[in-house]
Amino acid sequence: MCPNLPELLHRSTAIAAHSHSRDGNEGRSMLPNFKIWLNHFEYHAEHPRRLPEGVPNVLTDTERRLIASSIATFQLGEQSSGCNLLRAAYTYAQRHSSPEVARITELLIREEQQHAALLKGFMAAHGIPARQHHWTDRAFRRIRKLAELELSLGVLLTAELIGNVYYRALEIATECQRLRLLCRMMVADELAHIGFESDILLSMRAGKPAPVRFALDMTHRTFLMGTALVVWTTHRPVLRKAGYGLVSFLRACGEQYRFYLLPPVTPYQQAR
Repeated sequence: MCPNLPELLHRSTAIAAHSHSRDGNEGRSMLPNFKIWLNHFEYHAEHPRRLPEGVPNVLTDTERRLIASSIATFQLGEQSSGCNLLRAAYTYAQRHSSPEVARITELLIREEQQHAALLKGFMAAHGIPARQHHWTDRAFRRIRKLAELELSLGVLLTAELIGNVYYRALEIATECQRLRLLCRMMVADELAHIGFESDILLSMRAGKPAPVRFALDMTHRTFLMGTALVVWTTHRPVLRKAGYGLVSFLRACGEQYRFYLLPPVTPYQQAR
């Protein structure tokens, strides 16, 4: 793990952006410390995650039937080329004189593609065919194509927040040691992706008037809950095996949203 990272770093940056918006500085955003995120992603580009040799890779027939369709759908979602997101990131970087944003986005997409390759390798070892298309993947891609960076990141972040819950559930649902390790690796990377994406989204929203921020928050939360409902419907066997019911799964996804996109009010803000 890169020593520069995750959730505490994200938490302090997010609180700073949230404080900025509450202090009446609407109309101008405060960009997060992209240099720290760039250091993290460059470190992992130079030291990509690999599954070590010798980890038991036994998947029972029952487990294979349980996870095959589900893992293939998530693998498809991980292998996007990211062209539209990268184009939006370059436009944003030029507009805000923040070249780090484009480079970080490029490295983030590369990590997602590495995830797709790792999942595909596991699937191939167990005779699980890769999906060529799925309606949920097509829907997400079409939305991102219509969007500038803010909406593109919102859609991507939604998928990653839910994916964070899903991969932890997949780890619980199987006894295959190699798959369990792969899930932990995926979650570790997703936490960094979520941290960066939520930091920049919060900085973008901090520069907007309070009613606009409220509307964006409600829209994003509604979209996330709707997407989580679709994921529950599509991946219910795996999620049930991990101990989730519909309500508890939606609650877990909502808690992810609140942690990353609704930073706590500081004592200073409460005293104002």
